Amino acid sequence: MEQKKILIITYYWPPAGGPGVQRWLKFAKYLPGFGWNPVIYTPENPSYPLLDESLLKDVPQHLEIVKTKIWEPYQLAEKLNKSNKKFKAGQFDVGKNQSWKSKLSIWVRGNFFIPDARVFWVKPSIKFLEQYLKDNKIEVVVTSGPPHSLHMIGLGLKKKFPDLKWIADFRDPWTEISYYKHLKLTKSSDRKHRQLESAVFKTADITLATSYTDAENFRKAGANAVCITNGFDESDASPTHDVTGKNTQEKAFTLSYIGVLEQLRNPENLWKILDELVKENKEFADHFTLKFAGRIDDKILLAIENSNLKNHILNLGYISHDKAVEEMAQSDLLLITNFPNESSKGIIPGKIFEYLATGKQIISFGPDEADVSRILTETAAGKHFSYEDSKVIKDFILEKFEQWKKGSLLENTQNIEQFSRRNLTKNLVEILR
Repeated sequence: MEQKKILIITYYWPPAGGPGVQRWLKFAKYLPGFGWNPVIYTPENPSYPLLDESLLKDVPQHLEIVKTKIWEPYQLAEKLNKSNKKFKAGQFDVGKNQSWKSKLSIWVRGNFFIPDARVFWVKPSIKFLEQYLKDNKIEVVVTSGPPHSLHMIGLGLKKKFPDLKWIADFRDPWTEISYYKHLKLTKSSDRKHRQLESAVFKTADITLATSYTDAENFRKAGANAVCITNGFDESDASPTHDVTGKNTQEKAFTLSYIGVLEQLRNPENLWKILDELVKENKEFADHFTLKFAGRIDDKILLAIENSNLKNHILNLGYISHDKAVEEMAQSDLLLITNFPNESSKGIIPGKIFEYLATGKQIISFGPDEADVSRILTETAAGKHFSYEDSKVIKDFILEKFEQWKKGSLLENTQNIEQFSRRNLTKNLVEILR
């Protein structure tokens, strides 16, 4: 049987690093097994904030990858603000940490580049892909954002080919993302963002969301929305260590954060609680390690290093995805943080699924009734807290420490098969049909 073709328009593709690249990389890996032949359309000369060569091994050998050049205004951004990597990655200083250059770069970003700084790739891509679609039989087109400019490509193609099936994949929300309110938008810019978002919702045949709450919110906004979460790939899983739960007193009781941590998701209350535990509990202090693997905001690190935790930090910096999975498995508690406001309860950080695959216990921070809390409850893999909680957080960490000392810190892999990349691809194929 001849395989059907699906064109996937994505900005992030190996050697890009970070969680954003993995969603459609993994779909592309497993789609051929379900009768679909993926074609990737991606920039020839992108400006990635992170690189991870280890992800190249997951690119299928005979995958068709089509590239065209992109112009991105990051040279201008660098002149305005030297912390250009933050700007590229959709991150920036907030509150008292903002310099006038940071404020200016954020204002320029929000008001001059709508939806985002990749907008200059939209028109050339529509022109190029119009001819490509005429020359090739494509059943479905997928646009994956952010950057949400890619949905503008889908919108343009749908206008030219009304019968074309278009899936708009939102890895993160657009105007409902927590940092949107920090973009210093004028009224006219805010209106334009919302008009474009609405046009995508109402024009795409399917809008994919990565969380249950986002799918519900998208439907309320007029989208034909379906949730397919992110997940874990069994082939990436690193064997868990000490599967019997046994630990020795020579080992550290390790709480790890794997990934990027910016100021808007900084769990200051947790650092305060850990600081107190180290100061009050000698046994805890003798064995505790706080491990970071990824890009942690400099100001967050500085604050921790100026506390009682300074001698308990193991900062590995940015590491490859393969190495990150190993570091997860060699931890006792794994940390997830989310934006604290209620509108972010639908955000499910992609790392939670790889955390689940390790079987390790998870401690999570974010708004009440978050989708993350639902997943942790279903899998019995940990506990979710609000940023205002204190005593219950302290009690939870001490409980896990006591279990660790006794060798009874159990690992849980309950009901996690639903989040495997292969099963999620199967769900996608049902939608494609």
